[in-house]
Amino acid sequence: MHELEVDVRFSETDALGHINNTSYFIYLEEARMKFFEALGLETNVESWNFLLASTKCDFIAQGYFNQLLTVRSSVKKVGTKSFEMAHDILCSQTGEIIAKGSAVLVCFNFLNQKSEPIPEMIKEKLISHLVHN
Repeated sequence: MHELEVDVRFSETDALGHINNTSYFIYLEEARMKFFEALGLETNVESWNFLLASTKCDFIAQGYFNQLLTVRSSVKKVGTKSFEMAHDILCSQTGEIIAKGSAVLVCFNFLNQKSEPIPEMIKEKLISHLVHN
């Protein structure tokens, strides 16, 4: 499991005073990238070989400006060409779950425009972070 802390900025809130729903997807993307970096994987454009096939976020409670959030990311499932991540977004101060997200990423050859098997070295790293719920 990987953790990322996020300070909610004013620009990420909406007219109702809580975190705008689109901001959660930015937090999830940042958490995924930091997870890959923690695995020792390159996250630059030249070497990146994954694309986001699906993502979702369920909003459990409201979040607010200046709130400190913790995004917990884990690998839920690893397949031949894709894997699924699970994300919990919590209030860092109270531990209350604010949102739950997930993402499916596909290993993709951008030159050939086709999915391909996850390289064995990357697959092993993903499997080592597999969390069973």
